Amino acid sequence: MSIYDFTVLDAKKQPVSLAEYKGKVLLVVNTATGCGFTPQYEGLEALYKKYKEQGLVILDFPCNQFAGQAPGTEEEIVSFCQLKYNVSFPQFAKIKVNGDEADPLYKWLKEQKGGVMGSKIKWNFTKFLVDREGNVIERYAPTTKPEDIEKDILKLL
Repeated sequence: MSIYDFTVLDAKKQPVSLAEYKGKVLLVVNTATGCGFTPQYEGLEALYKKYKEQGLVILDFPCNQFAGQAPGTEEEIVSFCQLKYNVSFPQFAKIKVNGDEADPLYKWLKEQKGGVMGSKIKWNFTKFLVDREGNVIERYAPTTKPEDIEKDILKLL
């Protein structure tokens, strides 16, 4: 099984097969618009703009599981991200990343790379780096800034 076996919903609630991203380097991030880490959108967008032509794609999954920090509809979240941070990378429907209702993609990601809290996601802006073959290479804490991941991304591009 690889990341390409999953289908997720985009911000308009339309199904998207992650097989669309075969051959790309992916950075999968659970995000929130009202979080202390929300300014990381700026760094994520900078990485995306700098490396998208070389094959980097950032996949943004808003998550409201942590202190309700991703309120609003998908449309409101996308609008906020575009207006405040000029986000142009793919954004998806809100998901759960922990518990019985965790999205299957996140269950799989956590199985591939545990973190400080084992199989649980600690907070929003946890990041998973996936190589061009669909393998999870690394997991980063919410406190890891996007620019600190750049060297690892370059190794895969």
